Amino acid sequence: MEIFRGRRLWIETKTIRLPSGKEREKVIVHPSGAVAILPLHGDRCKLLRQYRYAIDRHIIEAPAGTMEQGEDPLTTARRELIEETGFAAGSITPKGFIYTTPGFTDEMIFLFEARDLSPSQEYGKDEDEVIEVIDVAVSDLSGMIRNGQIVDGKTICLIQRCLGC
Repeated sequence: MEIFRGRRLWIETKTIRLPSGKEREKVIVHPSGAVAILPLHGDRCKLLRQYRYAIDRHIIEAPAGTMEQGEDPLTTARRELIEETGFAAGSITPKGFIYTTPGFTDEMIFLFEARDLSPSQEYGKDEDEVIEVIDVAVSDLSGMIRNGQIVDGKTICLIQRCLGC
């Protein structure tokens, strides 16, 4: 039974059958698809310092965004990279996907590595985003994860998939 439907997600309660055969009522959150991109430029990486209202703080994360209705992940990645960083990529390589929190949601985030960056004239972040583009040395990323400067799960997974850190 549908509990809520919004622009970017819907929530339902559903009776599910466990592998043991027992039935349980569960709440499942169904967001629209999303992407995250690791923009690499030589030995540097473009990340974001972004305010996240759900945790009421700024965090460092990779550019990311929600897929529009009918939009494929690669198109979303190209669009979001420009919107959030002001850079277009000469090449974008898919790096698989992750499930964010499969205990209550079927959300998938498609991961991409972007290279050959060049400034774009189409730059224009969403009006509700508080974003600062930061330039980070690739050699610093692993340490930033270890010391807690990067705590965003999708960004940590993306760095690991792209760089093996």
